[in-house]
Amino acid sequence: MTSTWTTLRPLLPTVFLPSAVFGIGQGAGSPVIALTARDLGASVGVAGVIVALVGLGAVLGDLPAGRVVARFGERRSIIAGSMIGTAGVLLSLLAWTPGVLAVGALLTGVSNAVWGLARQSYLAEVVPAPMRARAMATFALMWRLGFLIGPFVGALVILGIGTRGGFAVQLAGVVISGYLMSRVPDPPRAHDAPVGGVSLGTILRRHRGLLATLGAGSLLMGAARASREAALPLWADHIGLDAASASLVFGVGAAFDLLCSYPAGQLMDRYGRRFIAVPSLLIIALSYFLLPLAHDVWTIGAVAVIMGIGNGFGNGVIMTLGADVAPAATRAEFLAAWRLTHDFGMFLGPLAAGAAATVVALGVAVAALGVVSATGAGVMFRYIPRFVPAPGRPAPDLVSR
Repeated sequence: MTSTWTTLRPLLPTVFLPSAVFGIGQGAGSPVIALTARDLGASVGVAGVIVALVGLGAVLGDLPAGRVVARFGERRSIIAGSMIGTAGVLLSLLAWTPGVLAVGALLTGVSNAVWGLARQSYLAEVVPAPMRARAMATFALMWRLGFLIGPFVGALVILGIGTRGGFAVQLAGVVISGYLMSRVPDPPRAHDAPVGGVSLGTILRRHRGLLATLGAGSLLMGAARASREAALPLWADHIGLDAASASLVFGVGAAFDLLCSYPAGQLMDRYGRRFIAVPSLLIIALSYFLLPLAHDVWTIGAVAVIMGIGNGFGNGVIMTLGADVAPAATRAEFLAAWRLTHDFGMFLGPLAAGAAATVVALGVAVAALGVVSATGAGVMFRYIPRFVPAPGRPAPDLVSR
């Protein structure tokens, strides 16, 4: 433990703390997007689309993010991402029409993609492989902790200046976290890295086998995890829970999510990535299968706890796997393609869940999410041993095969 803390401590002010600050801003801003859209006259459906544009922005941002980081380095990419995020949040804060708010939401998602890739690329470069999962899990844990705190900070500001106070907190979070992370110099680049980087299309062709197999597992994991944000509130409304009770259920689940996050990194470093990835998805699948059986606040709370445990144990899995299989010479570009698989799943999952609920019974739609999660577990079980070396063993050039 002492050795781990000694290795990770220098990252506290430049990576982990900025991640928490960034998470506070995101947590404060996310709940007020739909409310602001409604205040501007948008329908419920349009407000939902505007919220989804943050996820779409992340998917679109993944496309150029690898080239940006490879060409300009992590530090300047963080600065660029912070500037885009600042513009997006300012537009949201000052929005006078739903269209302006939509542009702000889209830019915020693009900023999140550039920010996330630059931080993941930096950790992959500077953290020794035997501690990689713990570093990634700690990074994700700090973001989640901030995201949990953010709504409470936002609520205090909202009491003073109104609904858009959440965006004010988010603006401060983007600026402060960007400043903190921009102070760290870029890590040394691989000596054989191509000048200017390579295109995303080249990466997709070169690693199509890995992205079509292990990447499919990443996409399914993103869909399974993100769909929780649609499934739980929809079922809470279905059984007649009031907003306060539903919020309490979310809070309890989030607490267990946080409790399981750091142990997941330790277990991954010790026993391997499959040891955590597969059970995480199976536990999430179990929670989806149990959710249609919940009929009151106690039973849905129990399901939220199971869901939180499953999601918490999956903390850092995708980032760690991406760092494991990324070739050193084109690390940033590969990580952009890798993140695209997961972010597309996170964008598609909640939309598919909501659409399915309009066609079939809600319980059937939720159970289908369980099937998606279990399928993701099977894909991870099959392909993680093929592409990822065992803990403590040197990684061969697996992605070039």
